[in-house]
Amino acid sequence: MPDQMRSYLDFEKPVAELDSKVDELRALAAGGSEIGEEISRIEDKAAQALKDLYTSLTPWQKTQVARHPQRPHCIDYVDALISEFTPLAGDRKFGDDDALVGGFGRFRGESICVIGQERGSSTESRLKHNFGMARPEGYRKAVRLMEMADRFGIPVLSLVDTPGAYPGIDAEERGQAEAIARSTDACLSLGVPNVAVIIGEGGSGGAIAIATANRVLMLEHAVYSVISPEGAASILWSDASKAQEAATSMKITAQDLARFGVIDSILREPSGGAHRDPATMIATTGDAIVQALDDLRNLDRDMIRKARRQKFLDIGRKLG
Repeated sequence: MPDQMRSYLDFEKPVAELDSKVDELRALAAGGSEIGEEISRIEDKAAQALKDLYTSLTPWQKTQVARHPQRPHCIDYVDALISEFTPLAGDRKFGDDDALVGGFGRFRGESICVIGQERGSSTESRLKHNFGMARPEGYRKAVRLMEMADRFGIPVLSLVDTPGAYPGIDAEERGQAEAIARSTDACLSLGVPNVAVIIGEGGSGGAIAIATANRVLMLEHAVYSVISPEGAASILWSDASKAQEAATSMKITAQDLARFGVIDSILREPSGGAHRDPATMIATTGDAIVQALDDLRNLDRDMIRKARRQKFLDIGRKLG
């Protein structure tokens, strides 16, 4: 992604200043100045500054990275990894929900069912997809797809990226909590392997509804929590400005969650985050999904269910 199009986070200001200097020098070089060595020196300095920043991110900084507007989203993964993808719409009860994308296709030559939250990448698409916050019909669509996949023996892949389920009055009127619970139950009941990948923000029951899987993978700078840091700060201290403190206390990073046994593995991101090299991140994720599915390939339906349920019963016991 060209530097002039890149969106920088607040804590990336030192890198932004160095990148800006490089752009200025390149403009001079285009005019005939011979300053190639100076450009290379500053580029190396910017790369090192970026590496240093991303090796010591705080939980709040990771939250910002997970929400980065240029981070690859569900549709980007589907476009790159899934061939012959056929999206399906509607829950057969109320309507369709664009916040939750789902359908069938082929992954590395094998049939697969894909379910994921799409946040959108522009103002228009964010509004269309409701910023990845699904309503009850979205989760009922997920249940319909999972039941169909189970019937035909097709593995399920979930791509998780949501601030949480939509909390609006209309969603509550149509049974939001019940829809989330039934989607979670559908995940647990599958007799086929299911793999979930936390690609950005895994928010509360909205994430759990499709992430109750045999294998839960998580990108290095993604976050996964029962509530947003801002929401937790508002409840605990009646002050959303304490979100940074809440993020640190909540243990929402991939590193913490791997230690607790909530997730199974961490997918390393390119230097500077997935948004700086989406193609590499998506390829890495594809390889990890292949490995996760291969690990489950020889299990029968009962073994798949028992292993999944035991995985969630064992969460937290590693620290006992």
